[in-house]
Amino acid sequence: MENALRRAAPCAKAIFAAQSFLEIRQNPLWCAAMTSAIQTSPETPQSDAQPSVAETPSGKGAKDENFPVGSFLLPKHLRPHVAIYYDFARAIDDIADNAELASEEKIARLRAFDAALRGAPGLGEEYAKAHALRESLAETNVTTKHGSDLVAAFVQDSQKTRYATWEELLGYCELSANPVGRYLLDLHGEDKSGYPYSDALCTVLQIVNHLQDCGDDRRELDRIYIISDWLAEVDEDITVVDRLSVSPGFRQVMDRMLDGCEALMVDARKLPAALKSKHLAMESAVIVRLADRLISLLRKGDPLATRVALSKIDFASSGMRGVVSGFFQAGKGV
Repeated sequence: MENALRRAAPCAKAIFAAQSFLEIRQNPLWCAAMTSAIQTSPETPQSDAQPSVAETPSGKGAKDENFPVGSFLLPKHLRPHVAIYYDFARAIDDIADNAELASEEKIARLRAFDAALRGAPGLGEEYAKAHALRESLAETNVTTKHGSDLVAAFVQDSQKTRYATWEELLGYCELSANPVGRYLLDLHGEDKSGYPYSDALCTVLQIVNHLQDCGDDRRELDRIYIISDWLAEVDEDITVVDRLSVSPGFRQVMDRMLDGCEALMVDARKLPAALKSKHLAMESAVIVRLADRLISLLRKGDPLATRVALSKIDFASSGMRGVVSGFFQAGKGV
């Protein structure tokens, strides 16, 4: 009887949470608490690694992301590894996004990070985050490819600033976004058959982030991820992102890109059921809901006039609903 009660306890907690959610979700204090918990756990190790001379820290961190990083939903023993992976990704992303570095210097630093990740000799403490990730990946039996692909994406960012077709943009997302999801699946010992669903979700998150930041990307880096061929079809060009508000033509292209995201979400929503780990299924279900919400906000919002972003209530609502649905979906199969 005791074992049966122990097995039933998590299920009871999930049911209670679902019942309680509708009653308390509008409480602003609760929303703030849930937002903080979903975005990053108090128990998640905060990196104490100091930036090296090879890095160009932007000041951005886990709380600046659209998705949870090392949240309490993940198993406690894996959170330090997630933090190490994120530190590496943040460091190389900041190099690629540094407006003061020449393209050649960015590429040199990025390739040195990749070499350090793969264990090349002669690369010292200035690449400590790459060394830490290499050790973490070896400990958890995860391939270094999930780090090297990110480096390749940021090298591409240093060379390529325009995307003519949807296919080109998806190819970029294969390097810049999809490795993150694949890393998490491998870290949790999941089957690689879940990759297509994870890839779909990560690609959506990347594209909606491009739409959110389209004005800043143009002003700060002259980097544009809006499909230029589609702009041409509505007699517009890349200068649409220089304006103070979204034009009718740009709105058509935005909606077309969001239509592409909606198509990808068909597979993305299958991810929680494809996962054995309840922890990762709950985390994934939360992120699925955040992605759906961001698409909805961008359908109605104007990213040139103001930042289109998730609110605390969005995080809280997606968090609770995702936790409950992910708990019950895990292991069901697609």
